Amino acid sequence: MSRKHIVAGNWKMNKNLSETQALLTALKEKKNTGDAQVIVAPTSINLHAAVTALNGSDIQVAAQNMHQAESGAYTGEISASMIDSIGINTVILGHSERRAYFHEDDALLAQKVNTAIAQGFTVIFCFGEELEDRKNGKHFDVVESQLKNALFHLTASQWSHIVLAYEPVWAIGTGETASPDQAQEMHAFIRSTVGTSYDANTADQVSILYGGSVKPGNAKEIFSKPDVDGGLIGGASLKADDFFEIVNAF
Repeated sequence: MSRKHIVAGNWKMNKNLSETQALLTALKEKKNTGDAQVIVAPTSINLHAAVTALNGSDIQVAAQNMHQAESGAYTGEISASMIDSIGINTVILGHSERRAYFHEDDALLAQKVNTAIAQGFTVIFCFGEELEDRKNGKHFDVVESQLKNALFHLTASQWSHIVLAYEPVWAIGTGETASPDQAQEMHAFIRSTVGTSYDANTADQVSILYGGSVKPGNAKEIFSKPDVDGGLIGGASLKADDFFEIVNAF
């Protein structure tokens, strides 16, 4: 099994320019003691500064979002070619907040995925069920649907551009807690679903990250699960010490 361990920090709408530079400086001083690929995703206005600041570092930079069109009258949006032009080739798509607040559906996300792959990007594709879905026992159906609608039109070879990030939306800010065993159960289901629609090799090679409130205190146990290949980290990625404690949990 040669799939990558990945720890990606999604900074969301946090950190102005000086704060971004300070955090990046702190991150560069940390030592990665394991084999995890480290990615940070600052807000779009600070992406170029992040690329510059991390030049010569092993830490990669990703964009949090992009538009599906190559260019045009889409005020406030950024295109894949713009992201590529500043030296970034990884983008997060389908985050639960994009789905909830900006009404991004599976059909739109399929278009964004196509655009990103055409640009040669790696896509960190987010998906996951809501609390109501989990309580109604529909969590597997929802996840399978999100995957099939947005990704299963891809060829097997295009899956080399895909990193999956499972977000149990019900376990983020709800007071509910997802156990490491629940994470493993869903990750195993996801890998099986990919294997059924494609083949065992495609399923074995795709990295599946967990995005359910990973923290320094629970990262090691979560990452010890056989189908959990890393984490998409929110709040804990905004503090250098916390983030690298998670990075070094492998």
